[in-house]
Amino acid sequence: MRVVVDTNIAFSAILNTNSKIARILLQPKSRLNFYSTEQLSFEIEGHKDKIKNISNYSDQELNRVITLITNKIRFINLKLIPKESYEFAESLTKDVDIDDTEFVALTEHIKGKLWSGDKELQRGLNKKGWNKFISTEDLFTKIIRRTK
Repeated sequence: MRVVVDTNIAFSAILNTNSKIARILLQPKSRLNFYSTEQLSFEIEGHKDKIKNISNYSDQELNRVITLITNKIRFINLKLIPKESYEFAESLTKDVDIDDTEFVALTEHIKGKLWSGDKELQRGLNKKGWNKFISTEDLFTKIIRRTK
């Protein structure tokens, strides 16, 4: 299964490497394929100080954890997403959360599921008939079933 990782999911995994979210991302026997756009890397970099303050990681620990999490994700250059997919995503997100356009566009392009903890985004896109989200619980169940 192809899963697009939203920024809030990556932040959660970085902040708590023992959480369900981190366990899903770091599961070595998983058949899940994780994707995101380079926006995720930029957002992590832009919030590094905040993450460091919340987590109490040293600089070295923070860099190690970020690398651990992001190495599980394939980053797709926005230029590889067809214009039609991007424009469709933009029409969905423009009045909900324009910052999530890239994640929705990538989800459309790879015919995957979007893993996001953003309830407002989910409600807004569900109202428009777009329901390609997958929850942490659903992913965790899939991994547990596969590893038993």
